[in-house]
Amino acid sequence: MRARARWLIWVAFASAAVACGTRTGLLVDEFAADSGSDAGVDARTTDAARDARPEASVDASIDAPKPFDASKPDVQIISDCPDASGTLIYLITSDDQLLSFYPPSLTFKTIGTIACPGAGNNGPFSMAVDHTGVAYVVFTDGSLYQVSTANASCKKTSFVPGQQGFTTFGMGFSADQNGDQLYVSQSIANGQFSKGLATIDTKTFKLNFISAFTPPTPRCELTGTGDGRLFAYWPNTQGSGSNIAQIDPKTANVNGVDPLIAGGPNDAFAFAFWGGDFWVFSSTGGPTTVTRFDPVTLKESTATSFGGTIVGAGVSTCAPQ
Repeated sequence: MRARARWLIWVAFASAAVACGTRTGLLVDEFAADSGSDAGVDARTTDAARDARPEASVDASIDAPKPFDASKPDVQIISDCPDASGTLIYLITSDDQLLSFYPPSLTFKTIGTIACPGAGNNGPFSMAVDHTGVAYVVFTDGSLYQVSTANASCKKTSFVPGQQGFTTFGMGFSADQNGDQLYVSQSIANGQFSKGLATIDTKTFKLNFISAFTPPTPRCELTGTGDGRLFAYWPNTQGSGSNIAQIDPKTANVNGVDPLIAGGPNDAFAFAFWGGDFWVFSSTGGPTTVTRFDPVTLKESTATSFGGTIVGAGVSTCAPQ
């Protein structure tokens, strides 16, 4: 574990926020030829680091969690990664577009438009991707769909919305000794804290509640890694800025928090961990800003932008750490 001096933050939450790595080779050649032809990309990229860290806002009534240590665990969890097909970040937009994003070249690629049976007027709320490249997308009515990241085909699962109060939720896969686990964080749009953390069995589609977050968090998105780490992202519910936290997947304890300048209470948001960095996708309802955050150096920078509203992100646990 590395000892690093960091800013501490914990926010007293009040108003609602709006909606969501790790091994094998990379698909560099596939994306190199497409680097200038992807729909919806704003090619304007800025690499300037945001040197000014946000001021800490500590709730004196609770113990503020320490900044998390994002160094890798000493013991790697074995994963049966088949190939490099899952080493991209996959994204879903508010208008049903399924995309891939390759961080080294900041390249978006359109896969297709999902047409999920029975969705009606409901739209995507959040997304996660397992290590084989299968995406799971929850819609605003709580229905859960499986989506192919190869061709955007979609089928409904047997998941029953509302299990233990979980209708809409943030999502992310993290690995353990038994393989990928789909973690979900219950989301509420009325300013209350999240009910907490749960898993969904992707064979039976039963939701298993773990615990409320300690300390409590508002609605948040999740991302995980092939070595068993789990992280959450949420924007501040007042003012501006956001937070990335390390979550204990067994207890739902918030073990550490790092503040970001990016984000705001009215954002649609998604995030993923890829190549040792966090990639945050935030939008106020129009174009999406892509923010890169290095948890070791604490460097935060605007990487690029996308012309639509991204509401979900998923990354395989076979992606590079």
